[in-house]
Amino acid sequence: MTLWSESGLAELRELLHRAVVHSDAEAMRTAVDRLFSQGPEGLSAAAEYAIRSPDYVMEMPQSRERIRGREAMRRMQETYPVPPAITVRRVTGAGRVWVMEGINDYAGDVWHVVLVLELDETGRIVRDTRYYGRPFPPDPSRAALVDPLE
Repeated sequence: MTLWSESGLAELRELLHRAVVHSDAEAMRTAVDRLFSQGPEGLSAAAEYAIRSPDYVMEMPQSRERIRGREAMRRMQETYPVPPAITVRRVTGAGRVWVMEGINDYAGDVWHVVLVLELDETGRIVRDTRYYGRPFPPDPSRAALVDPLE
């Protein structure tokens, strides 16, 4: 089975369905890792298209952008100049709402990202809200109070 063969996509859809129906955090983490942790060459607009609802909506509140429909999202992904390398840090949630924390590296341009994923009863993504932030140095006044993140 190749990652994005028909059987690979069916397995991905089953993981998402299990996450929704059983609030299965392990299934969701496995699905997210398969989608995003394969490096830029592993990202697949076609695979993501297959797990989105036809009436999918993606919002990026910080840039005030909204993409309506999985067709429009696929076109945006296929024309994006530099897909990121994604490191998944954490996945948490239950039922139809899951949150992924990660780091997107656009060829050295690093951003922290939080995705809020809302799924339907079958496990298809219906809404995806993304928040991005650039890393910045900690304030020296907190140095004695904090541990640095890796």
